[in-house]
Amino acid sequence: MMVDRRGLHIAFVSEHASPLAEFGGPDAGGQNVHVDALARALVAGGDRVTVFTRRDDPRLPDRVHAPGGYDVVHVPAGPPCRIPKDDIYPHVPDLADVLEYEFARDVPDVVHAHFWMSGLAAVLAAHAARVPIPVVVTFHALGIVKRAFLGDADTSPPGRVAIETVVARHAAAVAATCTDEVFTLARMGLPAGRSTVIPCGVDLTAFTGADPTSVNVAPRTRRHRIVSVGRLVPRKGFEVAVRALPDIPDTELLLVGGPADGDVADDPEAHRLDRIAAELGVADRVHLLGKLPREAMPEVLASADLVACVPWYEPFGIVPLEAMASGTPVVATAVGGLTDTVIDGVTGTLVPPRDPAALAGAARALLDDPAQRSRYAAAGRRRVHERYSWARVAAETRHLYIDVVGRQVRPGAADRRTSHG
Repeated sequence: MMVDRRGLHIAFVSEHASPLAEFGGPDAGGQNVHVDALARALVAGGDRVTVFTRRDDPRLPDRVHAPGGYDVVHVPAGPPCRIPKDDIYPHVPDLADVLEYEFARDVPDVVHAHFWMSGLAAVLAAHAARVPIPVVVTFHALGIVKRAFLGDADTSPPGRVAIETVVARHAAAVAATCTDEVFTLARMGLPAGRSTVIPCGVDLTAFTGADPTSVNVAPRTRRHRIVSVGRLVPRKGFEVAVRALPDIPDTELLLVGGPADGDVADDPEAHRLDRIAAELGVADRVHLLGKLPREAMPEVLASADLVACVPWYEPFGIVPLEAMASGTPVVATAVGGLTDTVIDGVTGTLVPPRDPAALAGAARALLDDPAQRSRYAAAGRRRVHERYSWARVAAETRHLYIDVVGRQVRPGAADRRTSHG
């Protein structure tokens, strides 16, 4: 098809995760990084990408041309302020209405929705379009899995699982981020062949060859250093790392993530972790750094002897890839996408979730064995370079786009679809 050679016009929908948001804050994490990096890689390959995200600040312009070469459209859907992502659901119809208007004005070849609410809005808008527009969905997390792990602590709207099932069935394809998600989608009734694994990627340029001696944010205070990175929420497992620390001697723990730069003074989860550390007698070895700039992360990860990624559940997990690219061994929980990215005994060690004793044992074994850490570091770097570069992820994603576009183009629509670029 001519569209393959000339480049696609791709509309991303990412209702709560703007690619322009600061990483590490509330509801700002791996999905934001994914949307930004994938858009950049597709643009670098000759495609045109427009990202539609909810306006969460009245001062934001309607449209921004991002440094990565793609456009970001701030959609009025709900109040123009930051609200928890679960509270966006009532505003999905407004998002869908704007998308319908935008798709009629500048018809994309394919829509790639990120997260379930984006998927719902995209499917509604594409269904109303005057020409077929295929929708690809990346859920990033499935409600049925979140409910299983969080139980009553799950704040998702009650109808999330049912809506995800409908969205998956109406999408042209689902780009799952890990093998475990493909199995879950099959149990939800998605026909075989409608989902495929396309993982997240890692910025190899930024995270390869980082200089650990250049870290200024936290000078080392103990012989060993463990770093854990993520949003400051219970499911990320920071408490597990804190509770493991008494059994890991002469080791400090750096927790990265939270509200505004380094300011965790008013954060309830930070206070809870501080109390636990004090009760365990390790308060002097636990350092909550808050949110750090993305550009600081390569050096922080490279400065660690180990990176602990120990969430209760994790649909994918970018941090292990960044750690491996940085040459730092990983100890991770055997959940979700982490079982794809971390090969137990080869690129890192997998432990059961919510098990401080298992984490402490694995960490001690590695901290006492520099040769094993070096083997993990070398294998991890090879793995991310072979499998998880954003160029490769973008190529696999684009192949999926070409497939779904080819299946949906009608006679007379080919001229419209090949007119871009």
